[in-house]
Amino acid sequence: MVFYFTATGNSLYAAKQLDAAPISIPQAIHEDDLTFQDDAIGIVCPIFGHEAPPMVKEFLEKGTFRTDYFYMILTYGNRQGGAAELARDMLEQRGIHPAYLNTLLMVDNFLPGFDMEKQVKLDKKVEEQIAAIRADIETRRRYIQPATEADRAAHREFLARSSTPPEERWKNIYRVTDACICCGICTKVCPAGCWEVRAGKAFYRSEGCQGCMACIHACPQKAIGMTIPEINPNARYRNEHITLQEIMQANRQTRKG
Repeated sequence: MVFYFTATGNSLYAAKQLDAAPISIPQAIHEDDLTFQDDAIGIVCPIFGHEAPPMVKEFLEKGTFRTDYFYMILTYGNRQGGAAELARDMLEQRGIHPAYLNTLLMVDNFLPGFDMEKQVKLDKKVEEQIAAIRADIETRRRYIQPATEADRAAHREFLARSSTPPEERWKNIYRVTDACICCGICTKVCPAGCWEVRAGKAFYRSEGCQGCMACIHACPQKAIGMTIPEINPNARYRNEHITLQEIMQANRQTRKG
C-alpha cells in the first residue's frame, strides 16, 4: 500500500514504480475511516523546505497505519536538508516508527529558484535511484538516511530565512493575467481547492495552500505567474511519464475547506 502527494508528477511517478495502484493523499484524507493495514505501507511525497507538505503531515496525524514496515520516500530537486531525519522526528511525534526513510533526487519545480528548461536536461539518475529504493523495500531493508552537519546547517539556514508563516508567505504569491481562458485546470490540479473560476477569470485564495505550484505549472496559457521573480517565466514542468489527467484525478477537490 502506497500513498502519495504530487504537484507536477514526480512523486506520482515514483509511487507507481512501487505500487501498481498508489492512493492519492488529497483524496484519501477526506475518507471517514483513516485506518490502514498492510504488510508494508509507504508514503511518497515531495519536500518543501526539507519537510513533507502540510497535507501529508495532517494525513499522518489523522491516520492509523497498522504495518510492520512503514516507509517514506521524499522527492527533492536540489538540497534535501536532512529530510529523512526531519521526517523521522515528525513521524515519531505522531506515534509512527518508520522502518525506512530515503530521499529521491528528481527535477526541482521551484520556479523562483530554477529554470525548468535546464532542469529537465540534467541527468539525475532517477531510474537508478528508484531501482535501488525498490530493491530496499522488497527486501524490507531497515534504513534511515543519515543527515550530515551540512544538511542540518542548510535546514537551519532555511528556517532563519523563512520566518514568515506559510499562510502569509503564500497570501499574494500568484497573479493571473488576461491570458486566462477560464479552462478551470487550476481548480482541478490544486490539492487544497484554492482556485475557482468566476466572472470570466481564475481567482486564488491562499487558505490551505500547500505551496506545491501545481497550478502554475499546469496552466496551459501560462496565465498564472508569480509576484516574485521567476528564473524562466516561460518554462513550466510536468513529469514526462505522468499525464495532466492523472494529476487532476489525484488532486481535484469536490469540497471546500
